[in-house]
Amino acid sequence: MSKKLLVEQAASDIREGECHMSGTLYLVATPIGNYDDITFRALNVLKSVDVVVYEERKEGQRLLSHYGIPEKLVESLNEHNEAAASFHIIEHLKQGKSVALISDAGTPVFSDPGQVLVRKAVESNVKVVPIPGASSLMPALTVSGFSIEQFLYYGFPSPKANRRIAELRQLRNERRTIIFMDAPYRLVPLLRDLAEVFGNERRVCIAFNLTMRDEQIFRGTAAELFRYFEKKGLKGEFVVIVEGTGTRR
Repeated sequence: MSKKLLVEQAASDIREGECHMSGTLYLVATPIGNYDDITFRALNVLKSVDVVVYEERKEGQRLLSHYGIPEKLVESLNEHNEAAASFHIIEHLKQGKSVALISDAGTPVFSDPGQVLVRKAVESNVKVVPIPGASSLMPALTVSGFSIEQFLYYGFPSPKANRRIAELRQLRNERRTIIFMDAPYRLVPLLRDLAEVFGNERRVCIAFNLTMRDEQIFRGTAAELFRYFEKKGLKGEFVVIVEGTGTRR
């Protein structure tokens, strides 16, 4: 073996040793509305780790209490304290403690805080393990009836109306199915702007309160759905799926 390869192997062994000496960071997906939608693996991880990191303490405590998981050493990580909290949590990991990161619902890091923590964990050679589970994204796509061979996850458009409309205009010729998410109180403004930009050219599907008792799937044009939701005043968690031009009838 060449000297270069020996050096590289030694460096690799050191990195692996550092990983083994540190704890493990688990990214644990939790239910998005129905408590039955949790995996056995997620429950086992939450029971066994040393530290559970909540997004919001109240939601996290309610979750553990529901599954009968005893109170643990807890930390809070949210959009307001992410940088400072990440530094503190990394110290737990470096001390060999196992840590589970959960969000208020769904998969942590995805449209939720946690990216800073994961990046710091990777930089510190801490092992990061994803524990998959409930998601609103794939159920909404599959129930839409639109082509999902290719799709664009746009996520959260701008909360400012003028900027949001400008963003939507850039998507006017998008051939792929488009996925939008937003806060419950911005559904009607989003539909209003979709109607203004796309008119009746695109079909739209709204997956509303997925997995919950009042789960509903709405279909129509953006204008039709805007009028319906504006009249009914419905508010809840949602995913908006917009048909791409490539599948337009």
